[in-house]
Amino acid sequence: MSKGLLIVVSGASGTGKGTVCTELLQKTPALAYSISATTRTPREGEVDGKNYYFLDKAAFEKMIAEGGFLEYANVYGNYYGTPLAKIEERRGKGQDILLEIDTQGALNVMKKCPDGIFIFLLPPSLAELERRIRGRGTETEEVLAKRLSAATEEIELGHKYGYGIINDTVAHAVERIQAIVLAEHCKKEKDEMIAEVLRK
Repeated sequence: MSKGLLIVVSGASGTGKGTVCTELLQKTPALAYSISATTRTPREGEVDGKNYYFLDKAAFEKMIAEGGFLEYANVYGNYYGTPLAKIEERRGKGQDILLEIDTQGALNVMKKCPDGIFIFLLPPSLAELERRIRGRGTETEEVLAKRLSAATEEIELGHKYGYGIINDTVAHAVERIQAIVLAEHCKKEKDEMIAEVLRK
């Protein structure tokens, strides 16, 4: 069995990463979402190993010291991170893993998992990005200006990714990501296919 792919979808705030990844997971049942670890208390109905890997602070910090995370952050006093061993374990069983992450996190993942498939999601234009962020109705003009400035800088980082996709429609973006995943599987499995044909 060949190792599963690590598919990393990233992009600036407002590009629709969450919406695209949700639709991608619904349309691609074989694809699994990366489960994060956290030190926060489980909420009602949350299951360890399904919603999150729930760890105490000492265990989380030990994993940080041992380089056990692809990336991590402290958010409002609780740690959140992507456990490297869990992803590699699932990939080792042939499962493809989807990781939706910000650009800074993706750059860190590139260092730890250079075999990952890195896909940068782009807005159709900066004007459309501004329209989307304004449409949320949650940003002041000052915050909006900062987000748009940061987005321009983040978009420049797109050159570091293997693929770029314009999110003009969710369906179109999902189709393109599925095509990338299929092509990457064909590339990865080529030698196995050739050996199989030669054995027949």
